[in-house]
Amino acid sequence: MIQSMTGYGKSVLQLPNKKITIEVKSLNSKNLDLNVRVPSYYREKELAVRKELASQLVRGKVDFSIFVEMTADETSTTVNKGVVSEYMQQLKNVVQTGASDDVELLKMAVKMPDALKTEREELDEEEWNKIHQHIQIATKEIIQYRIDEAASLEEDFKLRIQNIQKYLEEVRSLDDERIDHVKQRLQKAISELKAEVDENRFEQELIYYLEKLDINEEKVRLANHLDYFLKQLATSDSNGKKLGFIVQEIGREINTIGSKANFAAMQKAVIQMKNELEKIKEQILNVL
Repeated sequence: MIQSMTGYGKSVLQLPNKKITIEVKSLNSKNLDLNVRVPSYYREKELAVRKELASQLVRGKVDFSIFVEMTADETSTTVNKGVVSEYMQQLKNVVQTGASDDVELLKMAVKMPDALKTEREELDEEEWNKIHQHIQIATKEIIQYRIDEAASLEEDFKLRIQNIQKYLEEVRSLDDERIDHVKQRLQKAISELKAEVDENRFEQELIYYLEKLDINEEKVRLANHLDYFLKQLATSDSNGKKLGFIVQEIGREINTIGSKANFAAMQKAVIQMKNELEKIKEQILNVL
């Protein structure tokens, strides 16, 4: 079962004094590009979070965030009263007038260094355990999103591969007609030259020429690649890179058939195969 690299997961934890929102979203990428944003007091857990996300999400451009919204009346930031008072007194001395506006001085004082002090919040392991549970919930949600997103991709891949198989059958049915057409064209060219030709030598050269145009191996390999793609698509793993390699091989065989076709009707079928393959290539980049 394939997975898309596009996904989104979210979980909200409501604690007595804060609301914690956990979000994880991903887009397609060749490798894992993980960006983690957490408040400073959870920073010591960042490495563990990265390892867990990497093992679960494997590949993609992943953005993980923990947002904290304080809901209680308490705050970890307080006014350093002594410092602010000293700043105000110094500002009054600078102004050197009794008509100084204390409100304006206060506005200036609180902008000075150390006017506000923030008490560092220590990590609460019990709180983190609850957060970790919600990280797992958000991760499961994004994985399910990826699976659901990939379901439509899988159906589209099957349809495109079946269409290529249909055009391959058309190529097979045209092959004999193509060879006859090539023979007739060469014989017509010889007759127009009005030159005497050794029939045995002509047959030998014709066989040599037709061998260069033979596409039996390409037809067999292309059929095998198409079957292999469908087989890999049905496995329990999602391996977008492997499917991408198979698509490259499919394209190589189609291109070779097109270069050897030398027959308008067959080249039309080849163009249709290329068109279907291009649509697969566009989407395969988003498969995990």
